[in-house]
Amino acid sequence: MTSRIIVGITGATGAVYAVRLLARLKTTGCETHLVASPAGVLNVHHELGLDRRALEALADHAYGPADIGARIASGSFASDAMVVAPCSMRTLAAIAHGVSDNLLTRAADVILKERRRLVLMVRETPFNLAHLRNMTSVTEMGGVIFPPLPAFYHRPQTIDEMVDDTVERVLGLIGVAGASPKVWGGL
Repeated sequence: MTSRIIVGITGATGAVYAVRLLARLKTTGCETHLVASPAGVLNVHHELGLDRRALEALADHAYGPADIGARIASGSFASDAMVVAPCSMRTLAAIAHGVSDNLLTRAADVILKERRRLVLMVRETPFNLAHLRNMTSVTEMGGVIFPPLPAFYHRPQTIDEMVDDTVERVLGLIGVAGASPKVWGGL
């Protein structure tokens, strides 16, 4: 059975994580469903030079954030997981408080209510108390807060290696067959 993964993109910095995640999911045979906020599309264009059409071409299915009638807005759609990469603090707050005001936040709400895996790659520093409380709230609901912090113990030589390592860790976390996160071998 092919896994169905929803990928959300918001306007926080780190668009490379979403694009690399979509590309890597394609190599695993997962079916991808993309929803990007307007700020997410703007940021993908600013950071990577891709327009909406090029971004949507990376996914099997793409939806606009206003398309609340899309199939990913329903618990009857059998998705396996959702990753929001990157996840803005605004989107985190909406998810933490059950504000399903667009397709991205509605899809995340559905993932939580159906007890499926939700991973939020939050991007902001430093965190204020509202950010921390919202992260706690999402964690208490079963979501996973995964700031894309690079690991240095494998001695990455390039930014690409750091991004790839983070993406592999996310793939492993959501249970994608073929994920190959680096394993710590000890000292």
